[in-house]
Amino acid sequence: MKVYLKFIAISALVFGTSACSEEKLLDLSPINNISVEEAYSTPSLIESSVNGMYNAAAIGQYNGTAPNGGRGFVWGAAFVQQGDNRGEDVINLQAFYQITYTTTWDAGSANNVYYWVDGYRLINRCNLVIEGVTTAVSNGVITQAIADNYIGQAKFLRAITHFELLSYFARSYNFSAGASHLGIPYREVGVDTQAEIDTELLKPRNTVAECYDKVIADLTDAETLITNVTLTKASRNAAIAFKTRVYLHKRDWNNVITEGQKLNGAYTLTASPNGPFANSYANTESIFSILMAATLNPGVNAALASQYKTRKLVSISPIIWRDPSWLTDDKRREEGVLIETVAGIKYTNKYKDGVNYTDAAPVIRYAEVVLNMAEAYARRSAGDAILSVAELNKVRNRSLANPTTQQYNLFASQTALVAAIIKERRIEFLMEGRRWSDIHRLQGDDLVPIDGIPAKVANGLLDAPSYVLNGSAFSGARAEAAIPSSDFRFLWPIPLLETNNNPTLAAQQNPGW
Repeated sequence: MKVYLKFIAISALVFGTSACSEEKLLDLSPINNISVEEAYSTPSLIESSVNGMYNAAAIGQYNGTAPNGGRGFVWGAAFVQQGDNRGEDVINLQAFYQITYTTTWDAGSANNVYYWVDGYRLINRCNLVIEGVTTAVSNGVITQAIADNYIGQAKFLRAITHFELLSYFARSYNFSAGASHLGIPYREVGVDTQAEIDTELLKPRNTVAECYDKVIADLTDAETLITNVTLTKASRNAAIAFKTRVYLHKRDWNNVITEGQKLNGAYTLTASPNGPFANSYANTESIFSILMAATLNPGVNAALASQYKTRKLVSISPIIWRDPSWLTDDKRREEGVLIETVAGIKYTNKYKDGVNYTDAAPVIRYAEVVLNMAEAYARRSAGDAILSVAELNKVRNRSLANPTTQQYNLFASQTALVAAIIKERRIEFLMEGRRWSDIHRLQGDDLVPIDGIPAKVANGLLDAPSYVLNGSAFSGARAEAAIPSSDFRFLWPIPLLETNNNPTLAAQQNPGW
């Protein structure tokens, strides 16, 4: 059930919508124009408000269009497409994500603008849910136990959305001593009055360290409070899994392992690498995914199967396809299963429903937790190499034609082991939006450093011979030149829609913009 409440985008000045679009948003039919007080006046309306939070996560609202005209910002599909196109392992083929792929964005470019706008709209919904259900308990509408479950879910979405925005609008955790550099504003107030807008306009960007502390605190609260166990809703285990991601970015190896071990026995890797995609709603590996139902998804402009399968807006790049570390008989290359070839060009087949677009958008699955732990063991000490290789092989071996002879054994160095794990992530999570996250966190790394945005093949390139496997790496032209980390384009600018209305953030715009 989806209900678009009046408070969905009230924060025009704080979160970047214009006064004009605000009027349009509020000019809704009476059934949807529900005040905040009414929205939390009955258990059923409260449930609808919580469902609306997930609906916002799945669809977003793009460029002033009505809610069903969204493009999947942030968690429906856009996080996959943006994360892929910022990296070098895909090729953008159409105009849809060309600006992202070619690093030609500016403070008014729609795709990065609405990542910010819809991200903060979702965060505002989360804050209003937290405040609304708290009031509902005081009014005797619902019990504290029910409210705690809702609050935990809201804190989970609030945490992961802030964390996602950090990777585009702020430098990585290790950029400065103590992560004291600017992050993003961590919003914890639900805005639905002018007084709240005025107060929030005064709040500056938190430091990256402060943002991480708040993300971890929210996820820890979510772990404690949530009783829901549904794949497409936040769960206790999803909060734990996501903490392994956050701690990996923080380079807190011990806590990656501690959190990961909490999930021992709760999930298992599917026997086939296709398992999480053959049935994206019922498998042993998926931990948290976004619902894409035939009657409720972003449609042709955002659903993953539409963009990646039907419309084929993005292909796999020969850079990763030809990588010698990816064995030729690896099951993740299997035609018609995880790969679709058209005129010699390789596309993903992870998202299979090209008619109704019902494939779930995978936010985090157990394979990532396992590889997070593998990397944490590898980096923690040389003595943990055996444990690291064992975790790495759990993911890799299920894709091998002959694990007995093809599996990894001990590596010559810690650097070689970590590099193999990073490469495995590129292969395993190809076309799942994870590449940018790794590029971002590996800036200045001590073992496998990346400097800025890697060079890519030309935007729109369709060259079938480049995909022919011949035992050698791709050596063709990379017309999209690398962008060094020192370049201001490495970060997205805070949108002009925001800075025009928010003098505090206008004064804290990312350098160069």
